[in-house]
Amino acid sequence: MTESRTILIADDDRAIRTVLSQALTRAGYNVRATSSASTLWRWVEDGEGDLVVTDVVMPDENGLDLLPRMKRIRPDLRVVVMSAQSTFTTAVKAAQRGAFEYLPKPFDLKELLNVVERALAQPATALPADEEGEPGERLPLVGRSTAMQEIYRTVARLTTADLTVMVTGESGTGKELIARALHDYGKRRQGPFVAINMAAIPRELIESELFGHERGAFTGALTRGVGRFEQAAGGTLFLDEIGDMPAEAQTRLLRVLQEGEFTTVGGRQPVKANVRIVAATHRDLRASIRAGLFREDLFYRLNVVPIRLPPLRERTEDIPLLARHFLERARASGLPMKSLSNEALERLKRHSWPGNARELENLMRRLAALYPQETIGEEAVAAELAEAEAPADGAPRASETLEQAVERHLKLFMAAHKDGIPIRDLHDRVISEVERPLLRLALSATRGNQIKAAALLGLNRNTLRKKLRDLELPVVRGLS
Repeated sequence: MTESRTILIADDDRAIRTVLSQALTRAGYNVRATSSASTLWRWVEDGEGDLVVTDVVMPDENGLDLLPRMKRIRPDLRVVVMSAQSTFTTAVKAAQRGAFEYLPKPFDLKELLNVVERALAQPATALPADEEGEPGERLPLVGRSTAMQEIYRTVARLTTADLTVMVTGESGTGKELIARALHDYGKRRQGPFVAINMAAIPRELIESELFGHERGAFTGALTRGVGRFEQAAGGTLFLDEIGDMPAEAQTRLLRVLQEGEFTTVGGRQPVKANVRIVAATHRDLRASIRAGLFREDLFYRLNVVPIRLPPLRERTEDIPLLARHFLERARASGLPMKSLSNEALERLKRHSWPGNARELENLMRRLAALYPQETIGEEAVAAELAEAEAPADGAPRASETLEQAVERHLKLFMAAHKDGIPIRDLHDRVISEVERPLLRLALSATRGNQIKAAALLGLNRNTLRKKLRDLELPVVRGLS
């Protein structure tokens, strides 16, 4: 019953103490509140309270420093940490020091009540045995948006576990940063971090790259080759662009995940796979599964904990913080220190950022290197973004989205006609122009198999056949 449960609150902000006390009291809990860490420590020492809700920054002591001491004398005591700092490091430290949950300020009262209810209903989290040797105050992930806070909390929980993780997101969102954070702050941080990009390795060499090979296993194998699984022993193996892995390698990887061991190419002796796997992709793997291009059983083996990185356009409130962070990194690499005017920051927030954080970082380095003024204004930012958005030769940009590419081509098409109205039935013409390459590529990806192509496109098979006839697209049969 909640009437018998006592919540201890520690926060130096009187308004927060009042709001939390009233909300928890209305929910049926007994509440004691204090503004100091020393008073909280005395209550915990005396055996009071069933759960602690504590701030990080208090006048006499940091709540994160107090957390391990509380867990040592009261390992069954559940602790919820809240902080206005809202950084990745804060979330990780809270998890590694035994907190049940971390809540960034400001938070929703309903969310807090839900966390309290869950904390009192579940077994306590004991202090991790390897607390010493924590990473320093580096910030591999930057942002205070709601989306990023949820990612911080997920990654923080995973630092005390050894689960396989699947990171998805557009190019430039920072998928490898997530993988490195999981490694650098996790149980395997003393081991190696090894990354391999599936899209950058020739198909015929992927198995050798992953699992190694014996001398003479194939033409050109003059010596034994050590694969990435062996290189990453005791650490983390990051499989980037996993959606580009060929079918044969998918089968071998699935076997490794199932059995926990592998054999080198040309070898017979099994080798224990002592790695944590973090996979990443920008592709929709479920669509690839429907098209028969990715194994469903492998997907579920890799997708134990999914993490989706939002594109920058979905977290525009993080752009000023990221921009300052990248300017500081530029200064650390030897470029002049720069700052941005408020108008420049607002202009950055209005940009669509098809290249995401990578595009923003490149822009910041360019501004730091090319502009003499210490404070960069809106005009300079607008000029650089205009150059990126509208290339003079009409050529596509590597980071351009499909929508932007279509719009760019339509602008060129319209500009070729003085009155701006080139033809009638423009809508139908544009749709057919987009459908042609889409259907051609879908059939190419599925080797002419119309059933798989229809599944990939999300169309009925008969609908696909009609579209192929209407667009007069030839179909090469029997390729699958």
